[in-house]
Amino acid sequence: MTRLLEKAVEQLKKLPSKEQDELAKLIIDEINWEYSFDKSEDKLSNLASEALAEYKNGKTKPLNLK
Repeated sequence: MTRLLEKAVEQLKKLPSKEQDELAKLIIDEINWEYSFDKSEDKLSNLASEALAEYKNGKTKPLNLK
């Protein structure tokens, strides 16, 4: 564990349990998001290529954002 992370954990220990749990959940969610994103890079690239091909072949419609 890095010194900065150790310092953060020491600060977290001073907070009430509810706030500790809220922050822990945020950290875990962030780690899971990063892991999921890293694992999906090829899939996202393939989806982007498919979308671009559909656009070039006139198979898309403009979004109505009104």
